[in-house]
Amino acid sequence: MAQSGRPVRNAPPRISSSDKKPADKSFAWPTQLEMRVPFEPTAFPSGEKSYLMYELYLTNYGSSAHTFSRLEVLDADAGEAAPIASFDAEQLAAMVQPIGDISGKNKLTLGGGQSAIVFVSIATGRKAHFPRRVVHRIRMGDTALEGAGIATHHTTLHLFGPPLEGANWLAADGPSNDEDNHHRRGVLVMDGSPVDSRRYAIDWKQMQNGASFSGDARDVHSYYSYGNAVLAVADGRVITSKDGLPDNIPGHGEAFHPAVPITLETVAGNTITLDLGGGQFAYYMHLQPGSLRVKAGDHVRRGQLLARVGASGDAREPHLHFEVTTSPRLIRGEGVPYLIARYRSSSKGTQEEHTHDLPLDNEVIDFGEAMRSTRQHAP
Repeated sequence: MAQSGRPVRNAPPRISSSDKKPADKSFAWPTQLEMRVPFEPTAFPSGEKSYLMYELYLTNYGSSAHTFSRLEVLDADAGEAAPIASFDAEQLAAMVQPIGDISGKNKLTLGGGQSAIVFVSIATGRKAHFPRRVVHRIRMGDTALEGAGIATHHTTLHLFGPPLEGANWLAADGPSNDEDNHHRRGVLVMDGSPVDSRRYAIDWKQMQNGASFSGDARDVHSYYSYGNAVLAVADGRVITSKDGLPDNIPGHGEAFHPAVPITLETVAGNTITLDLGGGQFAYYMHLQPGSLRVKAGDHVRRGQLLARVGASGDAREPHLHFEVTTSPRLIRGEGVPYLIARYRSSSKGTQEEHTHDLPLDNEVIDFGEAMRSTRQHAP
């Protein structure tokens, strides 16, 4: 009874200090690391192997830094099977590109609020085939995090004829995972989203005895590539035919002075874009002024002459930049792989015949035999 004599109803029981339970301090939020692949890849063959190339984006949403020690790529449908690929810290250091300025910092340490791109490239035997889906496991000390499940056959592999004719064509900055490959590392933010239209692009340069020219290095006519025929790789409709930009005087580094200021409108130079169907588009860039033989709306056949190799736009020397993307707008699409019906390659002193393959970085390609088998398609 209270002092007033009235009963106290629903009074809480008294708890002595010795009966209080300490707060549970063992709870912790899961690792606040986002893993995502903005554009799912498509495996493609080249030689005796098949390749899978894509970008894994990492963002640290927490306040504590994370240091990566290993990346494993797993078959998403195989349970506890061994990884199909595993990259240790040394390998990861060559694959990671931090976003923003982290000069002087460890590339494998991602601080709070920081992001990075991991450029992934996996090779397997041509007949082994990649799993239908893969998932990623990041190891950070004693912690492991799985996520970013993706498919491995996202787009159709179009089968092409050659974009050029003849021999000794160097596939400069072709498909590879090298740190200095400006196509592979060519991620740009366009319309608010990161894209890499150049993921599988090739700068085709004709070579002789290891050189791309003979004579005056500042004369476009000294270059073996200049003026060579550029061919339609497939039947398609021309959606862009841009002419009128002058050739540059060749030069590299500080010696490069473009004939016109480089902007989004001029970077590709004189350009032809083909609609291949199925949401894929072939781009031919840096074409010789006055050489374009087609206009927007034309329908072309595989093997048809489109233009000639030039040095317009952001071209340090004459070459053909060729890529296939998912957008009819320049640089806005995602680069996708494709196959060339037949060609011969030479690399490190060996020659190899290819059927339904995509050339890799720095292979030297002979399209001669392929041309004899595809010229019948030209009108």
